[in-house]
Amino acid sequence: MFDFSIVTKWFDELLRVTCGLGNFSAILIECVLVGLIILIAYAVLAIILIFMERKVCAYFQCRIGPVRVGWWGTLQVLADVLKMLIKEIFIVDKADKLLYYLAPFLVIAASVGTFSFLPWNNGAHILDFNVGIFLVTAVSSIGVLGVFIAGWASNNKYSVLSAMRGAVQMISYELSLGLCLISAVILTGTMQISGIVEAQTGPWQWLIFQGHIPALLAFLVFCVAGNAEANRGPFDLAEAESELTAGYHTEYSGMGFGFYYLAEYLNLFVISGLATTVFLGGWAPVNIGVEAFDAVMDLIPGLFWFLAKTFFVVFLLMWIRWTFPRLRVDQILKLEWKYLMPLSLVILVLMTVCVAFGWTFTIA
Repeated sequence: MFDFSIVTKWFDELLRVTCGLGNFSAILIECVLVGLIILIAYAVLAIILIFMERKVCAYFQCRIGPVRVGWWGTLQVLADVLKMLIKEIFIVDKADKLLYYLAPFLVIAASVGTFSFLPWNNGAHILDFNVGIFLVTAVSSIGVLGVFIAGWASNNKYSVLSAMRGAVQMISYELSLGLCLISAVILTGTMQISGIVEAQTGPWQWLIFQGHIPALLAFLVFCVAGNAEANRGPFDLAEAESELTAGYHTEYSGMGFGFYYLAEYLNLFVISGLATTVFLGGWAPVNIGVEAFDAVMDLIPGLFWFLAKTFFVVFLLMWIRWTFPRLRVDQILKLEWKYLMPLSLVILVLMTVCVAFGWTFTIA
């Protein structure tokens, strides 16, 4: 498996030795380039996910989806982006101006921040700390503030009600997400995201295999809770059109609305990427213990494995959205506090017992 850190070290030496730049200048250039890469990847993936959502939705509803703009409708999303960029950004009467304009940036900052923790390949980690799992949950929590502030600052009763629904839902389901991640930490013995992936690089060493029943249950709970955390159907009560028009972003237009739209789809990718990283081996290839087969799989770049697994989870979450009807607010909270939360605690205890007694699946 190719180690991308070879490229990053070569580029660092190019700036420092060949170009003769100082420490500050080299780090500044590297940070700017990494920032540009994050933003470009963020925008490209958003376009892909929006187009994929429309086609998957059309398939489930026996339609053909967008087909008029570009071949097979591939340019429809770009047309929508252009329309959003040139739309007027109006000012809401009696709104809290500071909070009104701050809220979309909080949502997009939380989304980009968690996006930066995803390990794309061996050695291709943008942010990789020894407490990475803890930081991911901390940064993602900022998005709750953006949702609640948007509803409160809009001076719209429907937006306030939507923001309250969204905040209580996101805060509730963060508990199940955190417990599932702690279960993975117990199994791997590290909170560093790259370390969790490296613990899954052997044959049949993905966490859903290593931790067998507890890990498989944790993966399922993580996917359900992640769907709710991203405010996606059937947990999209905060954006119930029949009750709340557009929800907490009703009073936003242009790129103010565009930030929420982008964050929703990239949060879907982030949740799927974290599920892939923690439970499905991340960039690690499919190894089954057969030398010839494993050698061929190791030739495939880790970036391909990461994206393939992530988009598989994305499709599963879209499948859930377009299969189940929207839940009521009492059903959403009951599912978390009466079922997922206790189940997550049981999974945590089971995982601890399995690790303590060595009841994990490993191949020497």
